[in-house]
Amino acid sequence: MQSRISSHHPLSPLRPWGARVFLAQLLPSLLLLGLALQGLLAPPRAMAQATAPRADLDVLRYDIDATIDPDGQSVTATTKVTLSMLSDYTTSVRMELNNALSISRVTDSDGNSLNVDRDMKTFTVTVTLAKPIRKGDPLELTFLYGGRLSGVEESPIYGIRFGSLQKDFGYLLYPTRWFPVSGYTTDPYEWRIRITTPAEFNVVSSGDVTEIISDQGMVREFKSSRPNFGGSIGYSRTDPSVVNAEGIQSRVLFRGENAGMAQSYGQQAGELTRLLQKFYGLPPLSNLILVETERGAPGAFAAPGMLFLNSVSIGESVNARLLANHLSRQWWGHLVYPESRNHLWIFNGFARLSELLWLEETVNRAAAIEDRESMYIDALTVDYPPALQASRLEDYSPEYWALTASKGAATLEMMRSLMGDEKFFALIKTTVDEFANKPLSTGAFSRVASEFANRDMGPFFIQWLESNSAPEFKLEYTVLRTQKGFRVVGKVKQDLDTFSMPVKLMVETEGNPEEQTVEVMGPETEFVAETFGKPTKIRIDPDTNVLRFSRDLRVLVAIRRGEQFAEIGQFNDALQEYQKALEVNRGSSLAHYRVAEVFFLQNNYQAAANEFREVLNGDLKPSWTEVWAHINLGKIFDVSGQRERAVTSYNAAIRTRDNTAGAQEEAAKYLQKPYEREGSF
Repeated sequence: MQSRISSHHPLSPLRPWGARVFLAQLLPSLLLLGLALQGLLAPPRAMAQATAPRADLDVLRYDIDATIDPDGQSVTATTKVTLSMLSDYTTSVRMELNNALSISRVTDSDGNSLNVDRDMKTFTVTVTLAKPIRKGDPLELTFLYGGRLSGVEESPIYGIRFGSLQKDFGYLLYPTRWFPVSGYTTDPYEWRIRITTPAEFNVVSSGDVTEIISDQGMVREFKSSRPNFGGSIGYSRTDPSVVNAEGIQSRVLFRGENAGMAQSYGQQAGELTRLLQKFYGLPPLSNLILVETERGAPGAFAAPGMLFLNSVSIGESVNARLLANHLSRQWWGHLVYPESRNHLWIFNGFARLSELLWLEETVNRAAAIEDRESMYIDALTVDYPPALQASRLEDYSPEYWALTASKGAATLEMMRSLMGDEKFFALIKTTVDEFANKPLSTGAFSRVASEFANRDMGPFFIQWLESNSAPEFKLEYTVLRTQKGFRVVGKVKQDLDTFSMPVKLMVETEGNPEEQTVEVMGPETEFVAETFGKPTKIRIDPDTNVLRFSRDLRVLVAIRRGEQFAEIGQFNDALQEYQKALEVNRGSSLAHYRVAEVFFLQNNYQAAANEFREVLNGDLKPSWTEVWAHINLGKIFDVSGQRERAVTSYNAAIRTRDNTAGAQEEAAKYLQKPYEREGSF
């Protein structure tokens, strides 16, 4: 089975400039960003975005009857919501609903028509009750509404298409708020959904399904008596492919040219589910549904027992990394769910960690180490807020993914290095068992972790989740000769008063290296190491298990921050971050390359050419910067009418023999035909 390791870190070149694709369109969801998740376009900071209101109610159950009209690209629905109040006293209920859906009426269980106010900025509706209710009182509200969801309407999450009803296919995902939502991602519910479509369409969703043929078309009823975050649906004229692999049956609803990938994705989904079972325990479900969405939708989205993959993410070979990330959410997000959105670092962190585990198990350790370094870089890009205030961030923004996914996974990876694999994975399985179908908080996770680590993990969680500080270690030491060999007397220095963590110290000698653990506490920690052979070099945290800064990492972190700004089109901010990287290392080819990219996008060709030349005069790290600098210089010369110089640059690219991101094919193409920029003056 051929799998694709997606370019998931800041050392990846852009696609060919002729495509003029925003970096955000290259993000493989998720989720990461991971380090950049395909299709997750973040909103400009100046723009308002829907944020979940404070939940003062508990949604117990949904009963939804919806009719989808593919030709009209519309949905009409009647939704009865059964609620229980959490506040002491209230006269109104506030829920989220997509702005494109018009409410015709809201009634209570007595049939009273209720007043409804809408806030279009926050995608919320406020229903004024006929009489006040108190804490614990049951409440039933019935919403009658409908509207057009063709995919061009404003999304509750800016720039991402979570709902789209087309003539041949369509999907309505939970984040599109196509039914009234409260406690987004934190308040699971029982549900029954009846979907009516024309008879020729196949409709899929989570839960148990019953089919009924009626005069109106085909009616499919989906339901779940186990509370979860159901309600995501897909439909298509295409019949699903059924794939059995590793005891997992997958129904794959792919269309057109991607239909040929159904067997491979079903096979890989089964294999990855069994792989993740090794770490997380038995999967919540033995069957899966995979649905193709479209370009502009999230790269992937996980619903209970379902994965939605956009057309670009499916690709020509199986995107196993993306599958690993989102299959893990069957455990982390659906079986166990966050007590509040401030605890999302656990869930997005495990999703990101699952990618790392997949690399370790199926590719090689070197690939996993490179991926972890990339993950740590991304984790260091967020200065504020700390991970335990993640609810303050815009959903699906670069900062959101860096903090909850990369920082979350980095925290879990540090726990793993402290505890060892045996205890760490025993902790994980125990957590899943203990909190199955329950909310999980950081405090509860810390309690279980402390039991397995045989130490109080509270300070560890406080250190990494309640601040975004990270140490930068410096060593001072003296080597003394003793009767039995040598003694190293030294100090570990770093600038955080609150830092406290055991850190590995390696003393390389003329013989075998010596290792010991130093409990680094505060700005200065003394240590003594005894060796038989003469010490030649001493390293603190040689395997980079600790999330920390170094001179080289500061450069890469600044570059990654610049990339995050570039992904959302804020090029001036991006240039400022790239300049910070160059202030630390003037010879960074990667920093010069990213600056050149921005100038190229802005059609500032002379400035871009100057920076691409600086790339070639720099450290050429990573190595692909050389070949792509030559290619882009060639494009600049072509645009400038200097064909001979362009050919020289393309030939220089070919001589590097570096084919990163198809560089050799790109250079050969423009040797045959000059590059032409898209658009006109």
